[in-house]
Amino acid sequence: MIEVESLSKHFGPIKAVDNVSFTVRPGEVLGFLGPNGAGKSTTMRTIVGFLPPTSGRAKVCGFDVAEQPIEAKKRIGYLPEGAPLYADMTPASFLRFIAAARGFSGAEAKRRISVAADRTQIGSVFDRPIDTLSKGYKRRVGLAQALLHDPEVLILDEPTDGLDPNQKHEVRTLITEMAPRKTIVISTHILEEVAAVCTRAIVIAGGRVVADSTPGELEGRSRRHNAVALRLRGIVAHEARAGLAGLPGVGGIDEIAVCDSIVDLRLYSKDGRPMVAEVSRFIHERGWTVEEIHVEHGQLDEVFRVITAGQE
Repeated sequence: MIEVESLSKHFGPIKAVDNVSFTVRPGEVLGFLGPNGAGKSTTMRTIVGFLPPTSGRAKVCGFDVAEQPIEAKKRIGYLPEGAPLYADMTPASFLRFIAAARGFSGAEAKRRISVAADRTQIGSVFDRPIDTLSKGYKRRVGLAQALLHDPEVLILDEPTDGLDPNQKHEVRTLITEMAPRKTIVISTHILEEVAAVCTRAIVIAGGRVVADSTPGELEGRSRRHNAVALRLRGIVAHEARAGLAGLPGVGGIDEIAVCDSIVDLRLYSKDGRPMVAEVSRFIHERGWTVEEIHVEHGQLDEVFRVITAGQE
C-alpha cells in the first residue's frame, strides 16, 4: 500500500531525509519514531505529496506520488503536524469545505461528515468557531477531515498530541478498529502508544532508518527484557543479592530499595532468556518470603535512547 524507495529530501546542505526505504502492507499500523529533527514529518510530507523529493520516490496504492499525485491523494487521509485549520470556520463548515474539495455533495457529503464527526466525537463543538476550541478538539477536527473520505491509507502526524488521557484512549481505540481495513502510519513521541496500537515500528534518526521491527522485538533489545523484579521480606539485602547473583541465568542485580525488613531487587537476564522459574525455585528452596514477583518485558524508551544516540 505504501512503497518508499531511496527517498531523500535536502534543504540546501541539510539532509532532512537520507536514502530512506520501506514498505507498509495492508492492515499494518506503522509507528514512525525518532528524535525531534530526525526527519519524520519531512518523510510523511513527501509521501503525501506535500513536498517533492530531492531523489527517490514514494508510491501509494501503486500510484507514484510525484507522477500521479491526484490518484495517490484520493487514497490518502493526512493529519499534518499541528493540525492546521481555518480558525474562523466552525467544524461543520470546515468539514463541508473538505467534503466539497473531495468531490462529495448533497446527501453523500452530509452522511460522510456525520460519520467523521461521530467517530471523532466533535458533535458538542460542531457549530463553535475553531479558534475558540481547545488544542485537543482542534486535533480531533483535523482527524475528522482525514477520515471523511474513508481513505485506504492514513498518514497521521502526532494524532493524539494535545489530547487528555480519555481522548487518547478513544483515538487509539478508533485506530485499532480501523486497522484491519486500512494501512496506517503514525508519527508519535509517545512510546506507550506504539506498544498499544502499532504492529510495527520504524525508528529514524539523522534522516536515516536505524531500526525496523515489531514493538515486541524492540522491547526484546532492552536490558530489562525478561528481568525479574521481586520484593522479599525478612532477609538481609546482601544475603539475597549474594545468593541470587550465583544463578546461571542472572547477569546483574539492582537494589531498588531496602526498608525495614523488605528488600526490592531487579534481576537482569544474562542473555535475555526467561529466568523467572529458576529464580522462583531458588527462593522456594531457601524458604524466603516473597511479597511480590513479576517479569518485565523491556522498555521502549531505553531502546529508543540507545539506537538514536549520536545519530541526530
